[in-house]
Amino acid sequence: MKKELLEIACFNFKSAIIAQQNGADRVELCFDMNLGGISPSLDMVETVRAALYIDLYVMVRPRGGDFVYSEEEFEQMKNEIKQFKKRNVDGLVFGILNKDGSIDKERNKELVALAHPLPCTFHRAFDVVKNVNQSLESVIECGFKTILTSGQQKNVVEGIAVLAELVNKADNRIAIMPGGGLRSTNIKSLKEKTGAGFYHSSAIVDFGEIANTKEVNLLKSNLV
Repeated sequence: MKKELLEIACFNFKSAIIAQQNGADRVELCFDMNLGGISPSLDMVETVRAALYIDLYVMVRPRGGDFVYSEEEFEQMKNEIKQFKKRNVDGLVFGILNKDGSIDKERNKELVALAHPLPCTFHRAFDVVKNVNQSLESVIECGFKTILTSGQQKNVVEGIAVLAELVNKADNRIAIMPGGGLRSTNIKSLKEKTGAGFYHSSAIVDFGEIANTKEVNLLKSNLV
């Protein structure tokens, strides 16, 4: 029987500990929720890595805003991947688009190769691509293992039909991980309607940046 897994997006050390203590299977570490999550500092990665025994994936995103990057920003991403690998992280999270809203296959492939043997997640840049089905194939071709997506809507509830279609079309070639507005109140419905194997939430229920202990616990218990 398939076991569904839970990833918690954490913007600080405290959230990472709360995630681990309350049943999360993986932490996605990033910084600055207001920017939608950018690369954390090396110090932050080292501190969190030392405290976690569950898997730690790290965001590689030089700035907020769009996902079309300059050559300088691309070089920064490459350098961060090299540095994060030295900190014994378990995976990396990034995504680069072309100006026309398609997947930048050349640059993404280069980063996936640089990250090897670590698995890579293509993040919510996927939610602003122009052609969902074509982009799915492009991301698979680049060598990513997971796509984090809300189904191209502002949250997973509104994107549930697209999420279900993506899981079906992916056909176990890549994991489709619903994320964006995922909460304990809707995760059971998402699980039933999409059949995804991995789920992503910040578990933040107020206006702060700290994961809620009870919410992490409920998210996990609703997957069982």
